[in-house]
Amino acid sequence: MSALAFTRILYRGLHSSARRNALTKMTMPAMSPTMTEGGISAWKKAEGEPFSSGDVLLEIETDKAVIDVEAQEDGLLAKIVAPDGSKNVSVGSTIAILAEEGDDLSGAAELAANATKEASPPPKAEKTPEAPKVPEPSKGSSPPYSRKATAFSRRPIAKKIALERGIPLSKVKGTGPDGRIIREDVEKYKQLEPGVIPSTPADSSADYVDIPLSSMRRTIAARLAESKVQAPHYYLTVDIQMDKVLKLREVFNKSLADKGAKLSINDFVVKAVAKALEDVPEANSAWLGDTIRQYKKADISIAVATPTGLITPIVKDVGSKGLATISAEAKALAKKARDGKLSPHEYQGGTFTISNLGMYDISHFTAIINPPQSCILAVGSTKPSLVPSAEDERGFKTVNVLNVTLSSDHRSVDGALGARWLTAFKGYLENPLTFML
Repeated sequence: MSALAFTRILYRGLHSSARRNALTKMTMPAMSPTMTEGGISAWKKAEGEPFSSGDVLLEIETDKAVIDVEAQEDGLLAKIVAPDGSKNVSVGSTIAILAEEGDDLSGAAELAANATKEASPPPKAEKTPEAPKVPEPSKGSSPPYSRKATAFSRRPIAKKIALERGIPLSKVKGTGPDGRIIREDVEKYKQLEPGVIPSTPADSSADYVDIPLSSMRRTIAARLAESKVQAPHYYLTVDIQMDKVLKLREVFNKSLADKGAKLSINDFVVKAVAKALEDVPEANSAWLGDTIRQYKKADISIAVATPTGLITPIVKDVGSKGLATISAEAKALAKKARDGKLSPHEYQGGTFTISNLGMYDISHFTAIINPPQSCILAVGSTKPSLVPSAEDERGFKTVNVLNVTLSSDHRSVDGALGARWLTAFKGYLENPLTFML
């Protein structure tokens, strides 16, 4: 939960009683230090509806998750400025007008209109030819579409579809009774970037679908493109024999069966990463431009695929935790990530990232560094492989091999340092009993 930003406005109603009333501008809060804009996923209160301290007012879509915003005090939702489905709303922009019960709300609409004008960029001054006069409609013609009549008048199914597709209802023209937005209106709506003109009418038989970018997907694209361009990546790959880890995991899982817990290969990987960072702390770092920040604790970011994109919840201070604790925390964080319920402190920060695609039977891949971190480890699947053996008279034996690739930022972690870290990491996984030392 983040503290909301409010601006107190005193409004004197133009009535005989001239009662003094306090209207409050509710602005888009910054749910994280780096957040500059967000989206309105859904309002949980309707216009004119009262609320109490602690009630959820709305859901805000950030670049990482959908976060509930709670009221800090009792009040009443006088006017919604940014409706459901609004995208790219700048932090500090007015999203609603609040009041106290019993207040005169006649000034709410005016405040909302002024806030909308302030948020709109001024038109560019251009010399354009005088527009031809449009003839006035005849008496029998239908009245023009009124946004005021339809901005918050919609059917529940239309609202649901709009939220799923990221369609701003304020831009959808309603064709139902009294301008009500119905399901067909939302399904026919085609969202375009500002200034883009469709070359052809929407065709339901087209063999493609244009998917609007969510705030999360837009941020992922920007951050990873920046990382790939600015950070000089290099890659180190090594094969690790996992037979001892597999045997130890089997023993541990038998002892944990009564508790309903189960260790995964990734739990051992996370622990080995932390142990290797203790041996080579220079890899537990971040490039900050003028300085290299070296961390004292291993806060491991674990990449999790969600319906809206990739997110990296963090298992904090892994070096101080056992395998069972690491496993429980990682599973709980992954579930919250897929449900879109992570709190900012659960995914912001981190000192080293792990991306594991082994469950998809991917044997080898490289990953893009999660800035400003210096390293990310790409983990593939464990596969049986033939290796030379002095003990076997045939000269070969079958072992289970895990392929991992370390991506490093050469500005903060050079090749020799990356090789030292990867050697330490391999040593811990090939001799997992050293976790307990």
